[in-house]
Amino acid sequence: MSERSVGRWRRQWREQGEEGVRSNEEWLTVFHFPAHAADLNPQEGIWSLVKRTIGNLAATNLHQLATAVERSLKKTQYRPHFIDGCLAGTGLAMDS
Repeated sequence: MSERSVGRWRRQWREQGEEGVRSNEEWLTVFHFPAHAADLNPQEGIWSLVKRTIGNLAATNLHQLATAVERSLKKTQYRPHFIDGCLAGTGLAMDS
């Protein structure tokens, strides 16, 4: 989508609302996404686990933070029930 198209859409939305946008559906495709769809994205669950393990870390530099994140991801790798829990809400499953 070009910048011109985005500007055109914004102007139309401001002036005419949703009905104005719908009147131009031949050139504009509107996708309605949920505001936050973490339940559809299993990696969000993994990052949530990582954030819990390093949440109180007071890293003094980027290397220390990166090491803590890597360590947490490595521990998660060996806990398949955590990964299964992250996948459960998405309807996805690991192939054996």
